[in-house]
Amino acid sequence: MTGKHHIIIQNKRIKFEFDVKRNITIIRGDSATGKTTLMNLVEAYERLGDESGITVSCSKKCKTLNNSNWESVIEQSKECIIFIDEETKVIKSEDFARKIKDSDNYYVIITRENLPNLPYSVEEVYGIHSSGKYADMRQTYNSFYHLYSFDSETIKDNDLLIVEDTNSGYEFFCDIVKSMKKCISAGGKTRIRHKISEYGDTKILVIADGAAFGSEMNEIYLYMQKNTNISLYLPESFEWLILSSGLIDGNKRYVYAV
Repeated sequence: MTGKHHIIIQNKRIKFEFDVKRNITIIRGDSATGKTTLMNLVEAYERLGDESGITVSCSKKCKTLNNSNWESVIEQSKECIIFIDEETKVIKSEDFARKIKDSDNYYVIITRENLPNLPYSVEEVYGIHSSGKYADMRQTYNSFYHLYSFDSETIKDNDLLIVEDTNSGYEFFCDIVKSMKKCISAGGKTRIRHKISEYGDTKILVIADGAAFGSEMNEIYLYMQKNTNISLYLPESFEWLILSSGLIDGNKRYVYAV
């Protein structure tokens, strides 16, 4: 399944309205922010349909998943949007990560944990915003907002470049900056936070794949609130960066003779 899907879930007292655009969407937040309510609405509608008093409006079927039925739900679902809450402990397992990688569903995961086993984008981590949008004040309106916000114009001068990977991306960026500053590899996204701390107050620019950096973002984001010497550059991926730069014409085919 691809593309953006608009979802409205509501009853007489509360309404959630949001879009999902990728295979994994993460909803985070403290208690009493509406996360459990959202999950309960989907689950009740799945069991009772219209008799639940709940309306679910979406071009794709919305379902829930729990610890006891997770494998069968994934295997039997096709182009569905599956909601999962943090009580479903299997979301932290490698088996779960492998299973959803091979499926064509979207997954909305409600959790306060980072889930390093899942490659989700920093752009798809949300909180829930509530407002009294409706005049009768009996229905609360809830929408999603990006949990991490940055000023894209404030990448600072830096003395050190830390690149997530050890392969082509690392070689590319090191070659670009070799005459100006030091470039090192973190050896993977999970090691970036530790690598940053090794360099104290050094002005650092971190480059990582934004499409899979969501699980590391919370720790890095909190660190940046107290350490202004860190800047982030999170393109979708190294491949996306090269293709969008215009250096390579994606419409051409190259044949190499051996």
